[in-house]
This record gives sequence, C-alpha cells and structure tokens, in this order.
Amino acid sequence: MLKYEAIARELREDIQQGKYTPGEQLALEKEMCQQYGVSRITIKRAVDELVKQGLVVKRRGSGTFVKSLKDEDVKELSMANQFSGFAATFKGRKVASKILRFEIIHPTAEVAAKLQLAVDDFVYDIIRVRLLDDRPVVVEYTQMPIQLIAGLKRQTLEKSIYSYIEKDLGYKIQSAHRTVRAVMPTDEEREQLQIEGVLPLLEVTQVAFLDDGRPFEYSIARHRGDYSNFRSVSIR
Repeated sequence: MLKYEAIARELREDIQQGKYTPGEQLALEKEMCQQYGVSRITIKRAVDELVKQGLVVKRRGSGTFVKSLKDEDVKELSMANQFSGFAATFKGRKVASKILRFEIIHPTAEVAAKLQLAVDDFVYDIIRVRLLDDRPVVVEYTQMPIQLIAGLKRQTLEKSIYSYIEKDLGYKIQSAHRTVRAVMPTDEEREQLQIEGVLPLLEVTQVAFLDDGRPFEYSIARHRGDYSNFRSVSIR
C-alpha cells in the first residue's frame, strides 16, 4: 500500500469513528506533513482520495472540511456507511437484527466463483432482517466462507458481523463491487418488511474484499424503497 493510501485510510477511519464531526475542518496540509512525516504532495493525494470518496470537501482559501453523512433521516448507501456496517452507521439509535436463517451449506457455482471457492467448500448462509428503531428496513441475504470468517455465531449475527471481522478476527475491510437496481418484493419480504400496497425495494448486490484482496462476503440486501437513499460521487 502506498503512503498516501495509508494516510487516506487512517483519516477515513477517524471520520467514520466520529473523531471528526460533520463540518469540522481537517488539519492543514503543513500540519499533516509534520504529523505523518511526508511531503505536501503525499498529503494532497491522500486528501484528494477522501474527496473522491465523498467524505470531505475542499473550500478554497479555507481548508478541507468533513461532509455530513447524515443529511437525511434515511439509510445512506455511501461507501463509508457500508464499510462501517449497519450498526455503526446508526450508532446511538436502536438497531436490532432478526435472524431468519443461519446454516452451513455448499455454495452454488456462481457464488463459489465470486468468493474464489470450490463448490465443495462450505459457506455460512445467513438471512437477516435489520431493524432501525423497531422498524424493519432491509432484508439481507449473505454468504461468507467458513475457512476465512471462522467462529461466526448466532449472537454475532444479532449485532455486527463487520465489527466481529475487524475487531475479533483482526481483518481490514477494504472494498466492494456493487450492483444496485430496483426490484419488487417477494411475498416473504413484504411480510418481513411490513409493506402494504406497491413499494419497490432497492437491491444492492455486493462482493466485499479484505485489504489483502480476498473476497469475504457475497450479499444481496433488499432495502425498503421509502427508507433508502443511494448516493454516488462522480469524479472526472
């Protein structure tokens, strides 16, 4: 990993963990050069990386400021929030999980290919309903390789799998490939998400990777269409 990437990651973690609050100014480039012992060009590249990720904004003549990740009372499918996990995204609010399925199975050929496994390997097969302030907002279908995410228990599923992966297993979640589309709910999803009438879901299909490049998760999350907001930052 290049030095500017490491600095960008550290700053991103500080923002995600609340060390910088929305609207707060980051240290000046000169101060960060002294803090990290690197050149001004390196700091500029690190900050530019955060700008691309939609976490900070540069204001000419003023400095660099943290953007708000909670402008609306909805679940934002931003990169930062996804990698923090559902529980961390809504820290301070009542978050719960309803476990519909927790089994060990062989992956299909399609899932095995995405997780770089053989079809005779084993994966956790998990279905959860995530609730925010007692309101069901998303159904998650997740598969993870057992040999990589070892020791996963039902108690962990009721809290945060991502926290377990990083804090207990000591891994670092790095990136994800996603596809987003609108779909109609199944009868089971309508029941679990308490949907009445016609309401499309926002489906996010994801393959997530650790910082060493290993895929650790294949998931399909189906969010209530009236309680989700997808955000994208485009850079020329």
